[in-house]
Amino acid sequence: MADDEGAEAAEHRSRWSAFKHSPFFPATVIVLIISAGAGLFAGSYTYAFANPTPHRIPIAVVTTGRGRAPEKAFVAGMEKALDASLRLHAYPSYGKAQWAIEEQKVFAVLRTRDHGVELDVSAASGATVAEVLTSSATKVGRAVRVPVKVRDVNPLQKGDPRGLAIFYISLAAVIIGFIGAIQLSVNARGLNPAERIAFTLAYAMLGGFTIAAIVDWGLGALDLPFAESWAILALTMFTSGMVFSMFNVLFGRWALIPTWGLMVLLGNPSSGGAVSWPLLPSLLGEIGRWLPPGASVNAQHTAVYFGHHQHAFPFLVLAGWALVSTAVFWIWRHRHPGGRPPSATPTPSE
Repeated sequence: MADDEGAEAAEHRSRWSAFKHSPFFPATVIVLIISAGAGLFAGSYTYAFANPTPHRIPIAVVTTGRGRAPEKAFVAGMEKALDASLRLHAYPSYGKAQWAIEEQKVFAVLRTRDHGVELDVSAASGATVAEVLTSSATKVGRAVRVPVKVRDVNPLQKGDPRGLAIFYISLAAVIIGFIGAIQLSVNARGLNPAERIAFTLAYAMLGGFTIAAIVDWGLGALDLPFAESWAILALTMFTSGMVFSMFNVLFGRWALIPTWGLMVLLGNPSSGGAVSWPLLPSLLGEIGRWLPPGASVNAQHTAVYFGHHQHAFPFLVLAGWALVSTAVFWIWRHRHPGGRPPSATPTPSE
């Protein structure tokens, strides 16, 4: 009896070993990963975008010394209507409040006018936030019996009425960036590590130029500050490509999984490109600024709409990811799945 059980166990081990070393094992793993990935992909985007809900919206308030009863009634009504808190920042003059909009510290300016209030929204700061504020303000004004005037002081460009073009071009740079690195690892396996970095930089520069040229010169969807937008797109593509290359030396053929998770499942929904960060779940809004997709959207958005108020932070985030990824790839380059022996390197005479 014991011999029969031992023989049966040995047969099971033999079958498992045969299956594990057959092409059916990785195929089965891929089936499971793709199935889980499909659900996670749909879930992450639905969670972030399907029902944008205000949480904390920064608004500038001009303190002129006039009676603030209408303003207080209006703010209380807005918070009740939105089921959210308005983070009020006091400014002594309208000019300073406008400066806060340009610095992207606030999304609107509220001030008392006669016996009512005036709410200046900035669609360029965040189209979804401006839409929420605009749709609620008039209703709230009627409910609390405060006259309300709403105007858009910083509208979006005519070719991008929904404010999504920046998200799309950043998304293209992120995804094509790591797809390019995948193609290099599959179809240009003979590249040595330094050559792979050089070719990643090459397609990033050319790809960034192509994206900017088509969107601006070809379609006229956005009037881009061309050189700056090109640089942001190129840096985004290079960073994305090197993130995959980093995971390639760390995880081998499964490198797409952490790359997809970081850049697409987490990075793009939290970037603030499709839905402004005050309407995202709080954790996503905080994380997104530290990931390459969010940094790319922030840098591009400021370049297009607030060119004289560009911030260093998104560039530092992109550069930080690029440097870390490149350093890890270089340190672990002996695990690079490719390359060729020195004798295979062509000489000038060849």
